[in-house]
Amino acid sequence: MPVRPRRPRISALRTTFTVSFALVAAVVTVLVGFLSYSAAARLVRVDQLTVFAGMVRELRDQVQEQELGPEDYAAADRGGPRDELLGTGRPVVQVLGPGGEIADPGGPGLPVRSMDRRTADAAAAGRVVQHDEVARGDGRYRVATVSLGDGRGAVQVAQEFSDTEDLLRELQQRTVLLVAAVVLSAGLFGWWLARRLTRRLVRLAGAAEDVARTGRLDIQVPVTGRDEVARVGRSFDRMLVRLARSEEDQRRLVQDAGHELRTPLTSLRTNISLLRRIGEFPPAVREDLVTDLAQEARELTDLVNELVDLAAGQSGTEPVQRVALADIAEDVATPARRRTGREIAVRATGDTTVRGRASALQRAVSNLVENAAKFDRGGAGTIEIVVTGPGPGPGDGTDDPEGTGTGTGTGVGTGTGTATGTGVVRVEVRDRGPGIDGDDLVRVFDRFYRTPAARSLPGSGLGLSIMREVAEAHGGAPFARRRAGGGAVIGFTVPAAETGEGTRDR
Repeated sequence: MPVRPRRPRISALRTTFTVSFALVAAVVTVLVGFLSYSAAARLVRVDQLTVFAGMVRELRDQVQEQELGPEDYAAADRGGPRDELLGTGRPVVQVLGPGGEIADPGGPGLPVRSMDRRTADAAAAGRVVQHDEVARGDGRYRVATVSLGDGRGAVQVAQEFSDTEDLLRELQQRTVLLVAAVVLSAGLFGWWLARRLTRRLVRLAGAAEDVARTGRLDIQVPVTGRDEVARVGRSFDRMLVRLARSEEDQRRLVQDAGHELRTPLTSLRTNISLLRRIGEFPPAVREDLVTDLAQEARELTDLVNELVDLAAGQSGTEPVQRVALADIAEDVATPARRRTGREIAVRATGDTTVRGRASALQRAVSNLVENAAKFDRGGAGTIEIVVTGPGPGPGDGTDDPEGTGTGTGTGVGTGTGTATGTGVVRVEVRDRGPGIDGDDLVRVFDRFYRTPAARSLPGSGLGLSIMREVAEAHGGAPFARRRAGGGAVIGFTVPAAETGEGTRDR
């Protein structure tokens, strides 16, 4: 039973994003709420203590500056010091007589402790005893007892702080509710935002799963937006296009190679079967058989080598660097002169520097020269390699007034014989062979294609195809045309170094 590929856990990413968003919001809200509550509570409590301390200080000043008795602080005494004291903060006031007995109870009544009684009997006015927390009924109070002096009694003032604490407790509860609401809102917003962000990731993951499950590379990847997710989607889409193109190239190469290899292998198998009876043949037939075998082995070797070159040209492992096509033309011409015995002239003008892979470009120029020598085997004319960089130079059409032919790709005209365009380096090889028919001009760069006139000649039909692959890999294009007076002009163009910094990496 086949194992289905495990789906990427996009939901886990969404949950993580949501929880993280809510957690950050919770930490920030709790921190802000705690600090705000602490600051507010501290300010309220400090303010209450300040008010109470001021009230006690006011009472001390009264009893120290005047000889006051318990009756002066009685509730019935209007306009006296009691009213002045009540105006400072609305305290609870309870008056103690000599010995600490309650002369005028407060509302509510305050407890009288032993130290309060001693304070009431104190000889000095303004002696203070303070109780930080006294429970009375449902409330809690802060109480201070101030002596009147000469044992006349004391005055107790109290400030209720339970209302303040209740207020702070309510503020605390509301802060907690606010924090919970913010965290819940942040979680919901984080979930919505995570869902919005991961929706495209889900579609992208679905496309990747479809590719893994079906093996199809023509699946359209949905791409929207301009952010990093969109960049990933576009990169994935471009990767699929490259993979599909590579797969198609490999499939076509295997099919073409199988088709072309079948003929020499069949011939070799036939001749090898005749070797079993070689003793029955006369010497001349034996010599022809051995010669055929050697020729077919060479052709098969050349075909395999060219297939390897073609595959190497597609691999793109060679580093890109600045190279001069004029120097490459000289490097190709030197061994070609020795190998073919032909006169090969190199003419170069302008800046022929490009950014590319040196060995691939050398292979392309070498294939052009070998193609020219092969189709002009009996000729004595010079094979010309013309390299023209940006600027005036050869290739202005004076050598080939006809200018008929085809051209493809960036920077290449339609064979009018005009000079190379700005920012383009042009390489062309001119020969005086039989030329190329008009019907064949558009097909000479196809893999394994051989014109009817060339089918009797050695070769595989891959040389110009390899040249085209190299040119296109460098952002250029091949061209071919008939040459005035007989022969052919075949070459390619690539962007010059100044405008070719974007040479494609294949």
